[in-house]
Amino acid sequence: MADSLNADFVIIGSGIIGALTAMKLAQAGASVLILEAGPRRTRDEIVARFRNSPRRSDWVSPYPSVPWAPHPIYKPESNDYLVQAGPYPYPAEYLRMVGGTTWHWAAHAWRNIPNDHRIHTLYGVGVDWPVSYDELEPFYQDAEEIMGVSGAANTGSPRTKPFPMEPVAEPYAMRRIRERLDPVYKVVSNTTARNSRPYDGRPACVGNNSCQPICPIDAQFTGGRAVEKAEKAGVKLMSNANVYKLESDDRGRVTAALYYDRNKGSHRVTGKTFIVAANGIESPRLLLLSTSDKFPKGLANAHDMVGRHLMDHPSTSLTFDADEDLWLGRGPQSPSSINTMRDGGFRKEHAPYRLDFTNISRVDGTTTALIAAGIYGPEFERRLRHSAARELNVKTVLEVLPHPENRITLSTKKDSMGLPKPEAHYMIDEYTHRGAIRALDDFRQIAKRMGGTNLRFTRDGDYANNQHICGTLMMGNNPATSVVDRWGRAHDHENLYMVSTGVIPTAGTCNSTENGLALALRTVHHILGGRDSAPAKS
Repeated sequence: MADSLNADFVIIGSGIIGALTAMKLAQAGASVLILEAGPRRTRDEIVARFRNSPRRSDWVSPYPSVPWAPHPIYKPESNDYLVQAGPYPYPAEYLRMVGGTTWHWAAHAWRNIPNDHRIHTLYGVGVDWPVSYDELEPFYQDAEEIMGVSGAANTGSPRTKPFPMEPVAEPYAMRRIRERLDPVYKVVSNTTARNSRPYDGRPACVGNNSCQPICPIDAQFTGGRAVEKAEKAGVKLMSNANVYKLESDDRGRVTAALYYDRNKGSHRVTGKTFIVAANGIESPRLLLLSTSDKFPKGLANAHDMVGRHLMDHPSTSLTFDADEDLWLGRGPQSPSSINTMRDGGFRKEHAPYRLDFTNISRVDGTTTALIAAGIYGPEFERRLRHSAARELNVKTVLEVLPHPENRITLSTKKDSMGLPKPEAHYMIDEYTHRGAIRALDDFRQIAKRMGGTNLRFTRDGDYANNQHICGTLMMGNNPATSVVDRWGRAHDHENLYMVSTGVIPTAGTCNSTENGLALALRTVHHILGGRDSAPAKS
C-alpha cells in the first residue's frame, strides 16, 4: 500500500449527488477526486443489455453486479447482499457503478412542502428539520436548473422562480384519468428531471416508456450526465475503487481513504476534506467499517446514531379494469399523481401519501401471466388485448417516520471482497399502516369514477418498496440524536461531510433525490464560505 493520490476534496460515491457536489467544488477552483466502487458503463452498453434481457420487468437486469463492488440482486434469485434482519423485509435496489442508481430511476424530482420540515412541531410526530423550506428553496431551484426539471406549478411546493421547463406532454391515458376524476381529485403532472424540450444538450422525451431501466435517448437526467459535468469541471474520477475504510488521527480528523481495486489490491488516498456521498445503505456501512482505537464504533458514531432512522416510501396499490380503452405505455412510466393527501391535520393520526398513476405498458406482464396460466390461442389474444387496453394501476407513496430501530448495521456475513455485508433492520409502524387503510377510500373512489371492474387490492399489510432510501445519516442540531449538523458536517469530525439522501431527517411523501441534492448544494455553498446566503446562479 502506498500514498499515490491526494486532493483538496475526496468524495466517496459518484451518483447524482456526489458528482454534482464535486462539480461545484471544482468550479470553485478546488482539486477534487471521486472514488467510485463500481465500473464505468456507457449508455449503449446498458441499452443493449436491456434489449437482450429475458427479464424485461427486472429493472436491475441491465446492471449486473460485479465481484469487487456487489450490489443487491433479487432476480432470478437473491445474492443475499443486503442481509434481512426483519421484522419486515427491506429489499432495497441500488447500483454501484459510475453515475449510481439514477441510471434507472423514474426521474421524479419533487420538492418537499414547507410543513414537511416541521412535522413534530405541527403534528407531534417524527422530528423537525434543522433547515426550513425557505432556507432550502434556492438550492431546490439550483438543483432543478442543473438537472433540467419539467413540472406544473400546482404541486403544493412554493416557488420563487418557474420550472426550467413545462411538463412533458400528457399521455392520452393520463388525460382521460384527469378528466374523469375531476372535480373530486386534482390530477397533476409529476415533477421530473425529464426534458419536455431540448435542454442542456439532451433531447426531449419521445415516450419510449422505458424510463426504468434506461432512457434510450438520454431525455432524462442521470448520474451519468452528472459525472460528465463533474469531469468537464476538472474532477478526477477513479472507478473500481471500493473504499473500505476512512482513517482518522488522534484529533478526529479524517486523513485518508483506503480502497480496494478490482483485484483487492489496497490503495491509500489522502486529502484535506472528505465527503461521503454514497447512498443511505453504503454510507453508514463505510462509517461503521472505519473503526480504530479512538473510534471503536466507527466514524461519526459516538452516540450510536450511524445507520439509524432508515426510511423509504412503502406502497400499496389497486389494479383494475377501466370501462374504456386507455392503452397504457405511451409516454413516461410515471407521469401523473394526486397530491391532496400530502399534508393536513390528519398527520397527527396517520401517514400522508401521494397517489401515483402507473403508465407502464401492460403487454409484457400480461403475456407472462397468461403463458404461466397455460392460456393460448384466441383466448390469449382476447385477454391480452383487454388488459393492454384497459388495465390501470394506482399506488400510494406513504411516509415512514424516523424510528431509531429501523437501521443499517454490519452483518456477520461477508461479501465477495471479504467485507461485512450491510444488514437491514426494518419495520412498518401503525402510523404508516393507518395511512394505507385511509387510502383504500381513495382507491375505491378512483375505480368507481373510472367505471372500474375486477378490482385487485394489495393484501392488507403487504407493501412494495419504492427504493427511496433515506435516513441513516440524520441531519440535526443535537449530536446525541443525529449524525451531521445542519450543514452536513459530521458532529464528531471537523473535515468529514455527508452528502446523501441519508442525511434527510424525515421522508415526507416525495422521492428523495432532489431533497438530497438540494441539501448537498447547500453544504457545498457553506464549505465555500457562502454561509446563509443564496447560491450563485449555476
